[in-house]
Amino acid sequence: MTTDHDWITTPVTADLLRGALDLEPTERGVLPHRLPARARGQIPDGQLAMAEAQPSGVRLVFRTRATAVELDTLPTKLVYVGAPPRPDGVYELVVDGRPAGRASVIGGNAMTVDMATGAASTRPGAVGTLRFDGLSDGVKDVEIWLPYDETTELVALRTDAPVEPAPDRGRRVWLHHGSSISHGSTAAGPTSTWPALAASLAGVELINLGLSGSALLDPFTARAMRDTAADLISVKIGINLVNTDAMRLRAFGPAVHGFLDTVRDGHPTTPLLVVSPLLCPIHEDTPGPTAPDLSDIGAGRLRFLAVGDPAERASGKLTLRVIRDELARIVEQRAAEDPNLHHLDGLDLYGEADFAELPLPDQLHPDAATHRRIGERFAKLAFTAQGAFA
Repeated sequence: MTTDHDWITTPVTADLLRGALDLEPTERGVLPHRLPARARGQIPDGQLAMAEAQPSGVRLVFRTRATAVELDTLPTKLVYVGAPPRPDGVYELVVDGRPAGRASVIGGNAMTVDMATGAASTRPGAVGTLRFDGLSDGVKDVEIWLPYDETTELVALRTDAPVEPAPDRGRRVWLHHGSSISHGSTAAGPTSTWPALAASLAGVELINLGLSGSALLDPFTARAMRDTAADLISVKIGINLVNTDAMRLRAFGPAVHGFLDTVRDGHPTTPLLVVSPLLCPIHEDTPGPTAPDLSDIGAGRLRFLAVGDPAERASGKLTLRVIRDELARIVEQRAAEDPNLHHLDGLDLYGEADFAELPLPDQLHPDAATHRRIGERFAKLAFTAQGAFA
């Protein structure tokens, strides 16, 4: 902490945060969560526990005359065995809706993951400080978007002028659920994930329940969506069900119906958009599971392989083509009684021509340029003209 300002410390409370469904008190401060405590109590694996605690789409939002802002945080950074260090997570400053700065917090906890075995361990680290200064001294709305890929414990917020919660701008709230692509992997920063980009273009408030590796039609996620106030809802279904080889076709259809039924229990007439998978050539016709190719990880290059047997499609194993067809059928069937239910083919967001121009670097996840393309297309297809959210 520096001392060249008369700092005012403001507790981080729920009224200063957007995009989080829960705020857990800790010994140092608070930890934003994207799933509520009851759902977290039912999480069966470490991957989802890590994903929901990484604050994709979560941002501090307040009104102030401050010319300088400091934020103490304790991040948890991922370290992969045998791989070069990952870049530090990015925090982005937005002032009155315009980008105004980027920074990172050095240090913090380190979670080491062995991708070959799945073993993980965490080494504790120190709190770090983020600073943005040189801001105008007029009244302004300030947003600090937290890293989408680092669990971020918020320890202290300091400013050189008082802060208050930013007023409600009357914007619609868009609640979205999806996989690691919706979570943000591997976007340029928290405002550059495709959902954040689409929300900015459409002028809506985002709650991002993109959960890396964990869009698995879990009932507790559906209940969290049921209980979250929203004006617009979308659910992107498919890739993780193939990645994990989680179910076969017999279970898939009823699971989709059950998930949508639960969401509808809390949002009976809200526009609800079901999005099928983007193109992913390794899984278009080959079932999961997906396995990491670690042969070049020492050089920082990780790729993924589909290791399922295409012949098993006959016994109900899922591929992306199968899922797209089934989702289109389910939405058509339900839409006869639910006029606010809509379908968007993921190939309209990223298809074969896009893959030829902007291939998936690891065969599974889009790069920063592709996130921008997907976000722009989603904004156009969902929020304009005859889109589900028009």
